[in-house]
Parts: sequence; C-alpha cells; structure tokens
Amino acid sequence: MSVRICVLGSGSRGNSTWLSTEKTRLLVDAGFGRKAAAARLSVAEERLDGCDAILVSHEHQDHISGLRSLALRLKVPIYISAATRDAIRWDPRITAFEAFTAGETFTIGDVEIHPFSVPHDAADPVAFTFEAEGIRVGVVTDLGYIPEVVKQRVRGCHCLVFESNHDLDMLKVGPYPWFVKQRVMSRHGHLSNHATAAFLGEDYDGAAQVLVLAHLSETNNHPEIVRLSATEALTRRAAGAFEFDIRRDVGPQGQANLRAKGHRSELYLAGQDVPTPLFQF
Repeated sequence: MSVRICVLGSGSRGNSTWLSTEKTRLLVDAGFGRKAAAARLSVAEERLDGCDAILVSHEHQDHISGLRSLALRLKVPIYISAATRDAIRWDPRITAFEAFTAGETFTIGDVEIHPFSVPHDAADPVAFTFEAEGIRVGVVTDLGYIPEVVKQRVRGCHCLVFESNHDLDMLKVGPYPWFVKQRVMSRHGHLSNHATAAFLGEDYDGAAQVLVLAHLSETNNHPEIVRLSATEALTRRAAGAFEFDIRRDVGPQGQANLRAKGHRSELYLAGQDVPTPLFQF
C-alpha cells in the first residue's frame, strides 16, 4: 500500500502535481508539456505513461500550458468544471472530458477527490483534497484569502501543498505595474507570506507529516523569507513545543524537520525548476 505525491513544479512559469497509488495515477494541473513533465517525473522515479487522468483547477496559463500536448499523447480524460472548460480554447482533437462540480466528491480509480471553490480571478477556480488508502492529501494554491471552507477541507491532511506566493514589501517596491500588484494583493489574487503564516499560526491543525509551501513568486518572494515566516508562525503556535532541524542537503531549497509531542513534520518549499522529492505514505 502506497500513496505517492510529487510537486513537479510550482510558480508563474508552470504548476503541476503528481499523485499516484498502486492502482491510480493522476496529474493535477498541466503547467508543463509532455516532455518536461515526463523528465521531472523521472527524477522522482515515476512514469508519465499510465497516467489515468488530468485534473484542472482553473484556466490560467501557468496551470494549462502543457495540457494540449499531454492530452493528445496520453489520451486520458480531463476532469474539469464546466465553466473552466468553457474558458479554454480547445484543440478539436481533444474530446475526452469529465465534468465535476465544486463541493461534490467524485472518484477516479481508488482515489476519492473533493474539489472546493477558492477565491481567485478565474472562471471557476478550485482546490482539491484526495483520499486513498487512509491517506489524505490537499493541493491548495491560487487564492487571495483563506475562507472557512479551505480551513475545514485541509484538516487531517497527511500531506498539504499550500500557497505562500509573495512578500508584501517586495511586491510593493517590485517591478510589476501597479494594476498587477493590486490584482496579486486582492482577495481574488494570491496569498502573501503573512497570510499563510497567519493560517499556520492560528488555524492549521498541524497534522500534516509533509507541508509543502508552493507557488512562490520568483520576483516578489525569496525562499528564505518563506521558510522563516512559516517556521516562526508554527513555533509561536506550538509555544516552543517544536524543535527544528534545518537541513540544506535535501533539494535546492532545503528542508525543515519539525518535531513535537512525538509527531514529526517536514516542511518543504516547491520550486519552479525542479520537482520536490517523491513523498510516500
């Protein structure tokens, strides 16, 4: 029995996450084309061949730029909401669609999937939780604030991929035009490090054995700021119960090991250019 998760890449140049069990293989978003996705999976010793379905969270290009090449090669169904499907211009050769509705659970193979709405400037944006073999995984990015439904859906996750997009000060003085800055900071934009830290310090249940902070801006953020912000929030919440072991030999961004009351959790940062390790449960 095994559930495996790998964030193939996360950021404004492409987003995609792989989830597989002994029976089912899923690609969540398609921000990388077939060759790039296959190469990143090979690093994790997983194979793109045999993928059973592609799930689409929303229509922005960093989540669908590789969708055409993947769909034509893999010939698997694309699970997508009706509004998101209508917002995309499709190659007429792509016809295998399965519609889902936010808030309604569906199943692919032995994986139960729950899509839920998130506040983002797209037609019908969703995040997902996945359950298989007693393991719960959450993939939550591209949201401007954290509504109650998100807080509830991510409880009990063994692995949680969660957005920490920008540092507010870096964004304000950065090179983006003002209207783009306003979009990013809006309630339908992206989560700041501060917003994510507030969630981790106040509402996060701390259950995840693996916590992956994702969709970091390359222009308006820095991995060290993200890691420091998150670990400080978790430490304050735990009132000193966590003991940190910062390791820099695991992946380009390093890894933080948190231990508290016999529970061990690992903090990773998802990068844009290389996949995370393959997390196995």
